[in-house]
Amino acid sequence: MAKTSSGQMLQFVETERDMPEKRDSSVRKDDFLEIYGDYIDAKAEEQASRCSQCGVPFCQNHCPLDNNIPDWLKLTAEGRIEEAYHVSSATNNMPEICGRICPQDRLCEGSCVIEQSGHGTVTIGSVERYLTDTAWKEGWVAPLKPRKERPLSVGIIGAGPAGLAAAEQLRELGWQVTVYDRHDRAGGLLIYGIPNFKLDKEIVQRRTKRLEEGGIEFILNCDVGADITFDKLREKHQAVLIATGVYKARDLDCPGAGADGVTPALPYLINSNKRGLGDKIQAETAEGKNVVVVGGGDTAMDCVRTAIRQGAKSVTCLYRRDHANMPGSRRETANAQEEGVTFEWLANPKSIHASFENGGSGQVSAVRADKMRLGKKDASGRESVEAIEGAEFDVKADLVIKALGFSPENMKNLTDDITVTRWGTLRVNPLTFETNLPGVYAAGDIVRGASLVVWAIREGRDAAAHMHKYLKAQMAADAKVAAE
Repeated sequence: MAKTSSGQMLQFVETERDMPEKRDSSVRKDDFLEIYGDYIDAKAEEQASRCSQCGVPFCQNHCPLDNNIPDWLKLTAEGRIEEAYHVSSATNNMPEICGRICPQDRLCEGSCVIEQSGHGTVTIGSVERYLTDTAWKEGWVAPLKPRKERPLSVGIIGAGPAGLAAAEQLRELGWQVTVYDRHDRAGGLLIYGIPNFKLDKEIVQRRTKRLEEGGIEFILNCDVGADITFDKLREKHQAVLIATGVYKARDLDCPGAGADGVTPALPYLINSNKRGLGDKIQAETAEGKNVVVVGGGDTAMDCVRTAIRQGAKSVTCLYRRDHANMPGSRRETANAQEEGVTFEWLANPKSIHASFENGGSGQVSAVRADKMRLGKKDASGRESVEAIEGAEFDVKADLVIKALGFSPENMKNLTDDITVTRWGTLRVNPLTFETNLPGVYAAGDIVRGASLVVWAIREGRDAAAHMHKYLKAQMAADAKVAAE
């Protein structure tokens, strides 16, 4: 046991890395409950005491939010849990969510100095989750209450992590905030895209409830551009933030991709999450089916692990590069393998085979894949891939899920006046997040492309800071005009 009562750190030599207990795969694959248990106080203090308190905190430098990780680890090791929570939450609107879903192995933990020295990383994400879960339990999470009210209003399009982070920051500063979202619940991908076994939906809902109780208005089932025009929104609010995310699925580029039983990842995950929330959903599940998921990112891992829990007959993941080049979290890939997912590395769909017994576009029956090999590095720095002639193979499939990433929807459907990049994302001032339209800002995936929740939170916070300056300047200008 680490000696933490006196604030002693550097226990990584004597104390080994120890994650919270993980439920056995034979049990967890039958339900959608979170797979990791909670730290008890003593275990959190022990693991936090392993931090080396290095002079250059690489963990902090590699956190998109620049979280002050060494300080809250030290406070945790000393048993000063409430203080540690306040330090953790000072730079992050959703620490317990990031602690669950961030790919720490690629960010803070992947940069941990003691990890590089062979002692195993500090379990930063698990401690982060523990701190805020404890804060909710103990009542340390204060209600959202501005110090003073300000008269101008902000409209935020999108109730995902970027929109929610910006809404909280602006409301804390006293501005009147309204959040619009096309779905029937707030949370964006946090509520509908990420499965329960990674993020229990009650954790998201208590966050949005706190915002609502703090005076933020949510207008749901509202598709801006269809149910209300963008121009009307600008007339109603003195500043607008576009935080819609990117939801257009990238398609399979092979014959037969339009067969019945070939579906994008997001609708599949949304339907599964809605069932978990108690909604009556008629869409088919993976039960009893041979499932093939195409892709190698975190969304693909969410799909394969969801299919396992829905009772699939078999689940195979096809990825065109090798394991070392997978963009998703190594931890999530390992969890999927434990739960029975078969991975076909260096495999790329060549065609979709379908049965036409019932006519129509045919029901998918198999995926024919090319065996690939790695070649020279491309412009992105990643090794290119090429098919090995004559090395194709078939994988039986009743359901094929496309998890190839996401692109922006056509933002000209929102307004013709806004400027987009050649990738379809919104073009903003990189310092202020303001678009070409005065008072209109954008943040999150709709600016940077499909990325991590932690980056969306960071950009939502940064955009809010500049919107605050803009609104204050507008108030000053209005007061000057009134005085004249």
